[in-house]
Amino acid sequence: MAHAAPAGGFARTPDVFSPTVHLAARYGIPVVLGLVYGYWAAANRRDGGPITGWNILFGCVTALAFIVLCLAVATFAPLLKRELHSAVKSGFAGAAVGFLYSQTGESVLRSTALGLAVAAGIFVVFFYRYYTHEDAEGNRIR
Repeated sequence: MAHAAPAGGFARTPDVFSPTVHLAARYGIPVVLGLVYGYWAAANRRDGGPITGWNILFGCVTALAFIVLCLAVATFAPLLKRELHSAVKSGFAGAAVGFLYSQTGESVLRSTALGLAVAAGIFVVFFYRYYTHEDAEGNRIR
């Protein structure tokens, strides 16, 4: 006998990962991304010069700030309406890219323009996804 589709009309795929794997990914992914981001920012700042203690400190502080902000966005953004949810996530991504670009020595205006362009593009993608996969109250429909 075939299984009937749920009331919404779409069958959900089963979750093959355990809660432990989900918990490890929830905190592991921002930590790994933060470490890569911190290294990247420190490498941009030293511009091929020697690695110094200040450069290592800058990379560690940058990584820590990225990890904390990434966890905060991942925790609190889903609680918002889809427009603000999209804006918070895209704002974080745009600011992160703009900050990385500013460490290369380029002007603040170019860094800001790049950050805004990235944020606008990501906003469109996230908003489309949330608009097509949630109802007006934020409940998933697929």
